[in-house]
Amino acid sequence: MINDLMKRNERRRRRSFRVRKQTKGSASKPRLSVFKSNRHICAQLIDDDKGFTIASAGTIMKEFQDKKLDRKSKESARQVGVRLAEIAKEKQIQQAVFDRGFNKYHGLLAEVANGARETGLQF
Repeated sequence: MINDLMKRNERRRRRSFRVRKQTKGSASKPRLSVFKSNRHICAQLIDDDKGFTIASAGTIMKEFQDKKLDRKSKESARQVGVRLAEIAKEKQIQQAVFDRGFNKYHGLLAEVANGARETGLQF
């Protein structure tokens, strides 16, 4: 059982490295990284040159707590993407590089990307 978990984590780590070696963010075109937990979804805009997080949004934020978007769902994922794109617009960022990590590009990750695209972030 433990060996299976170690193998799965190793495969995930390799997959994320394979994706991240092709996606590198800068100040003008940051990396949009998405993280999913069992209850929440979070997204960040990261400048890899400086190792600095430019903006972040997630269902943990207070503005999502008041609405019924405080759990991991497709609607809340889309709103996280919209909110992150709004923050990016305030900081004059128009383009980003999407980093899916070890996850497949479907479901919640696609909703985050679609929400960001609808608001004006290009990738």
